Amino acid sequence: MARTPIWWFENTPMAELFSYAFMQRALLAGAIIGVTCAVMGVFVIYRRLAFMGAGIAHASFGGVALGFWLGINPVLGAIGFCLLVGWSIGALSLKTAVREDTVVGIFFASTMALGILLISLVGGFQQELFGYLFGSILSVTREDIWIILVVGLAVGFFLLAWGKELVFTIFDPQGAAVSGIPTGMIYFLLITLITLTVVISIKVVGIVLVSALLITPAATASLLSKRFSVILLLAALIGLGSTQLGLLLSYWWNTPSGATIVLIVTGIFLIAAPFGLIRR
Repeated sequence: MARTPIWWFENTPMAELFSYAFMQRALLAGAIIGVTCAVMGVFVIYRRLAFMGAGIAHASFGGVALGFWLGINPVLGAIGFCLLVGWSIGALSLKTAVREDTVVGIFFASTMALGILLISLVGGFQQELFGYLFGSILSVTREDIWIILVVGLAVGFFLLAWGKELVFTIFDPQGAAVSGIPTGMIYFLLITLITLTVVISIKVVGIVLVSALLITPAATASLLSKRFSVILLLAALIGLGSTQLGLLLSYWWNTPSGATIVLIVTGIFLIAAPFGLIRR
């Protein structure tokens, strides 16, 4: 019997697919974004900041438009703009009598309006803007990869450095304050990390769909376990698997990559839901 070649994979259609530079960049970007969004999403859902994530995602439309208007990388423009928006939301919700979700709703609408205004002034970027709205992972450039990698590593570093304090303030804010933890600073750190995570994800799944990638893997993992560390691990695996599988299927089926990824992660959530009910 003839032996199967050790490098049999080289002669398959999958090997040819992975040989394309644009697919390599897309898979790498998807892996970083999938894990970062999923892990960050665990903190978001337990801190009940899901609407904050959606608000910042839609605020990034104004930041992308600002980047086009200034002639800089739209992702960099969105990072700076959304950090200002996120910090403003945090400051107004803490210093005024207006509730956090109300402030998010105000900025949600106003930043979208600003984006529409700037795009109308600039013009000529409709196709590129469509990619940011609904995701265009196959068009990720080497510069985008570096931005995603650096920001993703920064988010991971701060989560490792301040993870215990974040968890403490989430589950026992009064106890954390009494213990001397700077809860205000932790709150703004969390807003910053959410903002960075959302903005670097818009090229992968799009402004419209990024909140789903942020929330759904974490929500799915929370159905399967009660231990916070296990939830973090499961969420990361779900986010990673969903982005990779969604990207490959979107390539084979010729479907929008962002929408395919979101539908896959939603399907995983629906499959996990009965297990969550049984566990309860």
